[in-house]
Amino acid sequence: MTKAELIAKIAESAAISKSSAEQSLNILLAAIQQALATEGRLSLPGFGSLVVEERKERKGHNPRTGEPIVIPAAKVVKFRAGVNLKKQIQ
Repeated sequence: MTKAELIAKIAESAAISKSSAEQSLNILLAAIQQALATEGRLSLPGFGSLVVEERKERKGHNPRTGEPIVIPAAKVVKFRAGVNLKKQIQ
């Protein structure tokens, strides 16, 4: 599903205009980004949680040349599905 399809679905379900649905979705996404940046965690009961974790520096290789390289440490966002979401997917 694309962002445009999601906006159309929200607009249809809530009986609002697509521009209002897009604005609401953008506000939600901004709030999620801010929560992850400041707190490092966002929990949505029944759906899942998003957690910022530190990935350590590690060794790798350049696939073209085979030459060894060092992949730097980075922060990554991980999603853990909630019980209700897991049940619905299965």
